[in-house]
Amino acid sequence: VQLVESGGGLVQAGGSLRLSCVASGFTFSASAMGWFRQAPGKEREFVASIRGSGGITIYGNSVKGRFTISRDNAKNTVYLQMNSPEPEDTAVYYCAAARGYYSSSSSSGYGYWGQGTQVTVSS
Repeated sequence: VQLVESGGGLVQAGGSLRLSCVASGFTFSASAMGWFRQAPGKEREFVASIRGSGGITIYGNSVKGRFTISRDNAKNTVYLQMNSPEPEDTAVYYCAAARGYYSSSSSSGYGYWGQGTQVTVSS
């Protein structure tokens, strides 16, 4: 199993950024996918999750209404569209594959993790 994130970088507050995660080594459409983040000195935080077939999504309270998770099962790719980011969104963002079909906000529900991509939001 391999999860490879891309798209991180430096963005100004109020701008936009899209993260991508390409998956391989498992049946992508059978697994919910999630994004988590971890800022320096803080615990890993749930960002968003999407069901295996797509359509059903859940979000962390801090990003609700600003970030959008989506997936393209034909490309084995999950995305995180970050709109109106804030300096508080600065963190390493991780893509994760769930142990099953349904979305979860708990990190224990995920069996595979990417290496992470750094997102820095400047004020």
